[in-house]
Amino acid sequence: MDAKTIVVLEGDETGQELLEEALRVLAADVIGYELEFPRFDLSLESRRATKNGIVYDAARAIRDRGLGLKAATITPEGRDDIGSPNRILREELGGRVIVRTGRRIPGVIPLGGVHAPISIVRMAVGDAYGAEEWREGEGDDEVAFRTERIERRICRAVAEFSFRQAEQVGAKVFGGPKYTVSPTYEGLLKEEMDAAADRHPDVPYEPQLIDATFALLIASTGDPLVIPALNRDGDILSDLVLPLFGSIAGSESLLVAFDEDYETRALMAEAAHGTAPSLRGKNVANPMAMILAGAALLANGPGEAQQAGRAIREACLEAVAQGMRTADLGGHAGTTEFTDEVIRRMKSKLEVWAAL
Repeated sequence: MDAKTIVVLEGDETGQELLEEALRVLAADVIGYELEFPRFDLSLESRRATKNGIVYDAARAIRDRGLGLKAATITPEGRDDIGSPNRILREELGGRVIVRTGRRIPGVIPLGGVHAPISIVRMAVGDAYGAEEWREGEGDDEVAFRTERIERRICRAVAEFSFRQAEQVGAKVFGGPKYTVSPTYEGLLKEEMDAAADRHPDVPYEPQLIDATFALLIASTGDPLVIPALNRDGDILSDLVLPLFGSIAGSESLLVAFDEDYETRALMAEAAHGTAPSLRGKNVANPMAMILAGAALLANGPGEAQQAGRAIREACLEAVAQGMRTADLGGHAGTTEFTDEVIRRMKSKLEVWAAL
């Protein structure tokens, strides 16, 4: 993994605007060392013009360099259009898991008393996404079919990553698929969760059916949780868990590809939110999630990169705690104003740490 290069995947609308803010924070005069940023235009216009060729080029670059930072992109709705770049990126990178962590944002009141971090670890490929679909019959007799598949190696990656994550942060592995109703299909993930629990006996483990997982989330407010999930379940869980903390602004999304020992081989980070077209050009959107996505990439680098990543995270949360908030968090700060404050705090932190 090339820790001095971050492949930049440009996007659409507000997604691109917030990407540029994140790159300001990663500039050499801010973090203290030089990074290279090869850029690929993944805007809808570019993807259509290249028939997704640009997406494959970007994926190849991340495979070669190891780190990627992606802006939010538009996925067109037409069945004959170019589709989602995310599916291509996940498949081409060999991504096994997608990780999204809900966490407290200082000064923002969470829902239901949730305060401990909750990480959703979902399989990145397979399941309902990419399934073969077709219809038969006509009128009221028309029937729709879908053939889904999951692989044991992907289930094992989800389970193993979940237990390692829980071990690292002192969390409990919680939840699971609907393995009683679907012991053959969804039971495959449950089998790998149980096997991972045997490999990590010191990690608290509380398997639950997916419907019970939803119901018990708020009741488990005192424990940091890591929740392994199927692709579709994890997508829905993320959309529930992140807003529980009052906003999705404090959550980045990570796509992780592993080697055979489950060590990170490639990592792509992005904000958990979309392109927010209504906010485009108004300088009011919250850049924090994109800034935190950049910080997450640095956390996988050498010492100086990890230090810079920590400074970014602390600067973001401290800025919010002390009243520098965009409109979605109940404040009046603009997009660039928030980024300026994060940069100011970062430079101060790194200077003090260097002196110490």
